[in-house]
Amino acid sequence: MSKTPAEVLLEIHAAALAGIRTLPSRFESWAALAAADRHPDTDLGEENLCSLLVGGDEALIALWIRHLTTWDFAESPSWSEGTSARSEERRSVVYSRLQFGGELRKVLDTVAPVAKVPGEIVITREFTPWYTPERRAERSFYWNAYEQKLRDKGWPAAAVASLDQASRSVVERLADPEQVAARQAKGLVVGYVQSGKTANFTGVAAKAIDAGYRLVIVLGGTLNLLRAQTQRRLDMELIGQENILRGADAADVDSLVGVDYVGDDTGWQDFIRHGGRPSALGACDIERLTTRDKDYRSLAQGIRALEFEKRFPTRPLHDPANIHHAAARVLVVKKNKAVLTKLVKDLKQVHGILGELPALIIDDESDQASVNTSNPEKWERGSTERTAINGLLSKLLGLLPRAQYVGYTATPFANVFIDPGDDMDIFPSDFLISLPRPAGYMGVQDFHDLNSSIPAEERTYANSQEKAHVRGIYGSGNGGLQEAMDAFVLTGALKLYRADHGVPADAFRHHTMLAHESVRKDDHADLALRINSMWHQAGYSSAAGHARLAALWESDFAQVTAARASNLPAPSSYSELRPYVHAARQRIGSKGEPVIVVNGDTDSYFAQLDLDFDRTPHVWKILVGGTKLSRGFTVEGLTITYYRRTTQQADTLMQMGRWFGFRPGYRDLVRLCIGREEPFGRDKSVDLYEAYEAVCRDEENFREQLAQYSTMVGGKPQVTPVQIPPLVAQHLPWLKPSARNKMFNAELVEIRSPGRPIEPASYPLNSLTKKRNTERWQSVLHALGPTPVTFSNPPDDSSTLTRTFKALTGTVAHGDLVAVLSQLEWDQPRYFDPHLTYLQQLDGTLAKVEDWLLISPRLASDSRVEGSVLGSAPLSLVRRRIQPGKNSFGRIASVEHRVSAQRLINEAATGGGGQIGSHTGIALIYPVVEGASTDSVRAAVRNSVADPSKVIMAFTLIPPKTAASADSRLLRFRAKDSRFIDDATVAVPLSP
Repeated sequence: MSKTPAEVLLEIHAAALAGIRTLPSRFESWAALAAADRHPDTDLGEENLCSLLVGGDEALIALWIRHLTTWDFAESPSWSEGTSARSEERRSVVYSRLQFGGELRKVLDTVAPVAKVPGEIVITREFTPWYTPERRAERSFYWNAYEQKLRDKGWPAAAVASLDQASRSVVERLADPEQVAARQAKGLVVGYVQSGKTANFTGVAAKAIDAGYRLVIVLGGTLNLLRAQTQRRLDMELIGQENILRGADAADVDSLVGVDYVGDDTGWQDFIRHGGRPSALGACDIERLTTRDKDYRSLAQGIRALEFEKRFPTRPLHDPANIHHAAARVLVVKKNKAVLTKLVKDLKQVHGILGELPALIIDDESDQASVNTSNPEKWERGSTERTAINGLLSKLLGLLPRAQYVGYTATPFANVFIDPGDDMDIFPSDFLISLPRPAGYMGVQDFHDLNSSIPAEERTYANSQEKAHVRGIYGSGNGGLQEAMDAFVLTGALKLYRADHGVPADAFRHHTMLAHESVRKDDHADLALRINSMWHQAGYSSAAGHARLAALWESDFAQVTAARASNLPAPSSYSELRPYVHAARQRIGSKGEPVIVVNGDTDSYFAQLDLDFDRTPHVWKILVGGTKLSRGFTVEGLTITYYRRTTQQADTLMQMGRWFGFRPGYRDLVRLCIGREEPFGRDKSVDLYEAYEAVCRDEENFREQLAQYSTMVGGKPQVTPVQIPPLVAQHLPWLKPSARNKMFNAELVEIRSPGRPIEPASYPLNSLTKKRNTERWQSVLHALGPTPVTFSNPPDDSSTLTRTFKALTGTVAHGDLVAVLSQLEWDQPRYFDPHLTYLQQLDGTLAKVEDWLLISPRLASDSRVEGSVLGSAPLSLVRRRIQPGKNSFGRIASVEHRVSAQRLINEAATGGGGQIGSHTGIALIYPVVEGASTDSVRAAVRNSVADPSKVIMAFTLIPPKTAASADSRLLRFRAKDSRFIDDATVAVPLSP
């Protein structure tokens, strides 16, 4: 059958683009060369190409998107020096090198726009580049196969290119597997909770094997269920059918006995096919030392499975002549003492070869079990005591001098607190990479209105994430539980409706609800019993039940869907949805119960749950549990979350965010039912939603700082992984570290913040200290004038209205303000001292700041409590709460006040004739009363005079943008290290 003109052109373009994949150049010449032999008469003109692209030729468009995106994402290519990746400037260079005319450029910009997505953030020490484009192009068998697999799964070109870049950033910082000298590199990759970290380490493993790593050990969770999930993912998307079958004939049933997946896994046909044994195709084979159902076991016949044959026996294994002809071994093992002990024992039996073996250890959820939690205060002098898993990891690193360690986590704080002076531990001394938030991911930004300036009364389902997705639970007992269950049934019906109206049904294969109130198993049993009873009494087939669901549809889901998913099919009324309610109820209630309790500690327990989301056709259930649902366990199809558990640990709270993830086809249906007044200790309660938001803010602040400090200065890193812990300590002052806080390796002595807010933490709560601090502010407070000034924020993307507020204002000289700040007492001074060091240099040493505009905002009249503070003009007192376990307020300055102050600073920097000069900073000042209600504020004022012992003078400072140094350095450190534990602090040589 002859090809159509469009198919012929596609073939020519594919061949031409393959020829210029790494170096865009004159496309017309390459296309003519590709057409010369078989299709010499093909119209290769730009007009014909434009016509096909505008006409929607999907295959041709996909081809061009893939190649243009590859060039867009290229990091510092020699053919486009001086342009940034993923920019219009880069794309323009590509078009020029291809020698495309203006009309074709416009068409390609329309069908294949530049994907302006953020790249990964890299904190690194200097390294010797070895993973060059030429090296990658020479051997890329497994990466190319994995890349194609992702495209077949429907990954957009930008997502594939982003993964290519991020995984390359990891591999290039590992040691060259061919180098003569043995070197270990250790790094940490930080993703988001449930954001696809597995895809990144699969890409890293593929590239590492292509480059020459011949032993890959993946630590895949603490339960076999999690380990098996990781094993299957690697087998399907990396290792492939030919390596699994090991030469067996897929059509010969007898030869397949004992081979996993074949015959009992409906997804077997989706496993990668390489087209033959990789060793016959110029690559290396992969031998699995673990399977889907079998973790690592002591190997038969000694250690033959780990013996590597050398093509040239007199040369080391890592020599290029040997390493690229040796098969790679891959193990996916649990973080289990018995399993890892067997592996260490077997490796010890291998003689001679381990020193030559390039190995890669990938540690999934690396802050779980891997970190040494032994208290150093109890160690004998000169010795290091390790917990079980950490000790076995240390032994692995000792046995494999060419092993590279890469940890993966969404909560990195425990990892960066590890002592960097312990060479046999897993501190990420070489690199820390923060992955970008992937497209289509629902994360903290999708459940919280972070920094939204839209007034509460103006928020709608369209402009408020909280209003669209969050439903508060108030009171005790079963508050909100029935509505959560109703929402679960209703959303199940909506998924079935969408599957019947054109949305791919595979997106709705699983449909789950998570109910989490406690870590105690007895509580889980009680909650499961309550849910079962409520389910059978809900009457989902009765008139009353349907009336309840119809009301929920009209008041909630119909409106959110109309505002956020108008492109998806939706019923015009509940009566159209009603038939699907019956089908959803049947699926959820199958096998007699709608609930599965998930809280076991053994593999056998999980095996009987029928919760393997990969191998089970449909899981439509309500899952009740605690910790076992919080780490590594991906709850597929999660749509409704009922969450009421409190915790004082930031990383634990973050890991509970199972509602984060990818929700294709049902993003608008996701609901988080979360406690707003949860018990917390004796006579205390906490707003769990606000607590979660505070942790997420801290997490985002950490990422923002990594981005800020990742910029190279003078061609060198301005901060290395060894200097990360102080960043965490500053921005998460309430996070309770273990005794390892005595092993923090650096003291942050200065943070420079030109044009950026400084909002201190750790205000003292002692009455006498508060009074002393307030008295120190007296001279500054007297500088505030008595007449309020109006500040305005113009309309922006968040609101079409102009927002205003009033404030008392004044001006103080820079030296006067610094004199006050220098005298203040803090609960933990180290959180403000680095900022104070910076501010003290703004008298001309670092940069010149002349004065500060004081702004003391007034609250709305209906909630305002005013009082004079030590003879000042009447100030508007504000209430702020310190959450249990913290020593700081969640936020001092309101969004509107910050926005207005930042706008003044920005205007001054541009010389636009604003309200302040370019050498003037802004100080937002708030007399704060700590308490749970407005009554606590009123109690602090008597006869219009505020009691200074009940007032905390809190503030947010924004220095002018001119307050920057010429060297662009933002941080200065003094470093401490356990190797110098008995020495005085060792100074890191940094520019002043």
